[in-house]
Amino acid sequence: MRLTIDSMTYGPDGFARTEDGKAVFVAGGVVGDTVEADIVSTGASFDRAVAREVVEPSRDRVQTPCPFVGICGGCPWGVLSESAQRSAKEENLRSTLKRIGHFTEEEIARIVQPIRHAKDAWGYRNKIELAPVHDGGRFRLGMHGTDPDQIIRVDACPLFDKKYPKAVKSVVGALSYLGNSRDLGIERVGIRASRRTKALEVALWTPTGPFPRAQVARVLTDAVKPTSVVRVMSKGDRRARCVAGVEALSGEGSWTELIAGETMRLSAPSFFQVNTAAAEILIELVLEALKPSEDEVGIDLYCGAGTFTLPLARRMDFVYAVEAYGPAIRDLRRNLESANLTNVDAIGGDAVREFPDDDADVLVVDPPRAGLDEGAISLIASTSARDVAYVSCDPATLARDLRRFADEGTFKVVSATPVDLFPQTFHCETVAHLTRA
Repeated sequence: MRLTIDSMTYGPDGFARTEDGKAVFVAGGVVGDTVEADIVSTGASFDRAVAREVVEPSRDRVQTPCPFVGICGGCPWGVLSESAQRSAKEENLRSTLKRIGHFTEEEIARIVQPIRHAKDAWGYRNKIELAPVHDGGRFRLGMHGTDPDQIIRVDACPLFDKKYPKAVKSVVGALSYLGNSRDLGIERVGIRASRRTKALEVALWTPTGPFPRAQVARVLTDAVKPTSVVRVMSKGDRRARCVAGVEALSGEGSWTELIAGETMRLSAPSFFQVNTAAAEILIELVLEALKPSEDEVGIDLYCGAGTFTLPLARRMDFVYAVEAYGPAIRDLRRNLESANLTNVDAIGGDAVREFPDDDADVLVVDPPRAGLDEGAISLIASTSARDVAYVSCDPATLARDLRRFADEGTFKVVSATPVDLFPQTFHCETVAHLTRA
């Protein structure tokens, strides 16, 4: 059938309606396109379709530097203009606050601020991951396709830091050479690069057990000239692997990035935002919301390796930082020591179980995609904190949690600012500011 794409979903697809008003999610269509589409599945309330031909292209459809848009899963919005991507992300936030958060149109107009973004829409990622596959008896590496079971062979990724254009091809070539002579047991490969510190790390995720450390280190060093090569050993069921240890094969054994004037050293398993320049906008918005002062106490929940902890500690009397993931809390302690910051209590453990007993003036929370546990919301509400900064990577759980805070009656939402950390994708971070009601 012929369809006109009305908007972009929080996902890779465009959204359209049939002549009788039924919703259709259209893969391969962008807002403004008129397409001939094939229905691939039907449901009671919506259908799914694939665009077979673009009859009238959208004025927001652009040429892309990536030949794998729509095939690889890394840049599903890569043919959509930057301005249209940002408009869609703003609208997705507004829509979610209305549908899930049950905020009124008037409240949403007051709360949602214009989207913020860094300069680079391509070449911004400081990290990419490659997946292994055996194809015709040959070992190779690639990126997950839109079909997650499909691995796309690539020699470069236009999203990866543009200062390292040959890194992907060099790593793929070196490991393919090694992997075709013996089984390395590689489960995934991470490449991290910093244009600011010139650090380049290759991390090999493998099961525990024997491994040709010296040979792998030598071949990768010759091919890529990395500052660090590490092996991350994992164990357990494939669906719930846990890190059993990290060993340095060559170089520094960790990766270093400079962000908002702070030097952060991270082990390969630790999370760090993939867009450093845009992550600095998150820090700026958090500090603007909280306005921390030198005589105050702060709490940083789900603090990771210290992206927000360090700038808060520079400005406050004391900070409690809570993180459940072992590698990250160890990195935080090392970063605090390197920064000569002694006014932070780095607490390893669950945010609810290890919630600090002392009161606080401000809080920042940066939870995983699942959002805040109801217990965490109750604990935050029980403090006398004047302001909370909520950093979210999922608009649905953010909207749910903002409604919970509003229903608690302790905090009201001042603003929610989307930040485009992930150009060419539908993902978007948001910094919400809540103040004592």
